[in-house]
Amino acid sequence: MSLRFRQLQAFHAIIETGTVTAAAAQLGISQPGLSNLLSQLEREVRFRLFQRQRGRLVPTPEAQMLYREVETVVRGLDHVQQAVTDLQNKQAGQLQIASQHSISFTWMPRLIARFAEGRPDTAITFQSQYSSKIQEWVASGLFEIGICERPVHLDAFHLHPFHFETRIALPLGSPLTAHDVLTPALLDQYPFIVMGPDHMTHRRLRAAFAEAGATLRPRVHSHLFRNLLGFVREGMGAALLDPFALEEEAWGGFTSRPFAPRILMDMVVITSRARPLSAVGSAFLAVLLEELGKIAVTPAQDSL
Repeated sequence: MSLRFRQLQAFHAIIETGTVTAAAAQLGISQPGLSNLLSQLEREVRFRLFQRQRGRLVPTPEAQMLYREVETVVRGLDHVQQAVTDLQNKQAGQLQIASQHSISFTWMPRLIARFAEGRPDTAITFQSQYSSKIQEWVASGLFEIGICERPVHLDAFHLHPFHFETRIALPLGSPLTAHDVLTPALLDQYPFIVMGPDHMTHRRLRAAFAEAGATLRPRVHSHLFRNLLGFVREGMGAALLDPFALEEEAWGGFTSRPFAPRILMDMVVITSRARPLSAVGSAFLAVLLEELGKIAVTPAQDSL
């Protein structure tokens, strides 16, 4: 016996719709073509599948038993076909993203949620971590896309670099809010909440103060921009923050001002050279690069 799926599909459609006309329309074939498939199936199984009663095809008891088995097969292939369509339309798949912390709290969830609209079957894995660990994850294949700070330690990635201008966050009520632009001279001896001494923003801030002959006075050292912002809100000092952390300015509790000389934070989107991106990963990468490009700035002579 040599059963073909198209024969089973025709049989299934007739039981589902009750008529050859409706079944043929459902499958997009002619009525004679459908009748021929049914005749072929009956010759293969060697028993009657339908009896005609009052213009309708009524399945025989044998056909009812066969239908229960065919239902699983036909529905299963329908799901496979839908999955293929979803993948072709980039509506399904596995999206795997890792980002450094400051971009991970509000900006990335908002972007991922927007991307996921209309893609209900896309599974999403998102993790925030330190930049060195993100590079390890992408290199090993645990994540497809990484957003991290420079430097990049491994020569294993396609790189998409961006530069973002930082600003000074101040406690509400600080006298420094009277100035439109803050400088090292204005911030001389003012308490600061800073990242660790090796972080680029701390190094560049120290260099700006040293060049201006001013004294940078770190009061609190911490490891996340969001932690720095928490101390600013508590009135403990100023902090140099990237635009992603500064999104919380709309929530209140602090204000911000530009800093001169301009200090940039260097970030990079990384993907593996060793593995191609999935279709859904490629689609998200295009959206990510476009949105980061709207915020990024071009380095200039006055930047540190």
